[in-house]
Amino acid sequence: MKKDIPQLKVEDIALAIAPRQDAEEEFWDVYLVNLKPDTITNVLISSNGYGEISGEKMKTTTLRHFFEEIGPQSCTQIEPIQTKLFALTNEYMISFVQNDFMYDKTYIFVSGSIDTSHFTPVPFLGKKGVMIR
Repeated sequence: MKKDIPQLKVEDIALAIAPRQDAEEEFWDVYLVNLKPDTITNVLISSNGYGEISGEKMKTTTLRHFFEEIGPQSCTQIEPIQTKLFALTNEYMISFVQNDFMYDKTYIFVSGSIDTSHFTPVPFLGKKGVMIR
């Protein structure tokens, strides 16, 4: 029965977007931050962007990434992102297994939210970026 299926909530997983060494570069990097004291396994991440740039509707290609495991209290680079895509809404769907249960959550960086005014220290990365928990 449906009531027998546990409704588990994703906690202590964050997504961060941070600039590379030279903040003026065309590419920044997207990271998955595992704040849990446990390893997560079979991590599948799908990403895409959508919205309008200069009045023209845009949609990026859907990218998929798979990591067999991500260690506890660590940060893993997922993909680069072009700065011109910050004007779009960027969506990341994450699924993973922990303690024999599957979890999933969608992280959405709305248009214009990836900006230095929203910077916060990113744990385990040693630099600042925009982070959603």
